Amino acid sequence: MPDRAPPRIDLQPLPYVAQLGQRVPADVDLVVIHCTELPDLAMARSYGERVLYESGSGNSGHYYIDRDGSIVQYVPVARVAHHVSGYNPRSIGIELVNTGRYPHWLDSRHQSMDQPYPDAQIAALIDLLQHLCDTLPGLRHIAGHEALDTREETASDDPERRVRRKRDPGPLFPWPRVLAAIPLTSLAP
Repeated sequence: MPDRAPPRIDLQPLPYVAQLGQRVPADVDLVVIHCTELPDLAMARSYGERVLYESGSGNSGHYYIDRDGSIVQYVPVARVAHHVSGYNPRSIGIELVNTGRYPHWLDSRHQSMDQPYPDAQIAALIDLLQHLCDTLPGLRHIAGHEALDTREETASDDPERRVRRKRDPGPLFPWPRVLAAIPLTSLAP
């Protein structure tokens, strides 16, 4: 393990964390990068606390990184968070606070994602990714949510049009900078 200090992570477990499935952290081989598509961390927390499943749990990433670079952990690595269909048992979800398409997620007229990611947020993401690489021996891959969930939905403004369900982290995410700083390979379907 490198002599790198781990990033400061504020532990804020979700109320239903005990209802999430358990797993062996060494089996995690994928990190999925998301953006919250919400205006701030408080609203992201509120959405994460919503119970959506019979198990008593909801949708959430493991880690959230605010625009100032502060990192919070809502779900322990040893638990399966619901953040990307089909990949949850093997992956870590990292959510970056960014408005994305908020509040018109499925409106065909509002699909651009034009809010840049601040340097402090990307620096914190790189620190967190390096820490995860140091502590999770099976971690090999990284992907954006948009690469793994390519489903489409009927546009909310026009039933004749279809839009992507997920577009995060979006076109302004600095993939070259992130990939140059970590030993993970990009995974696309």
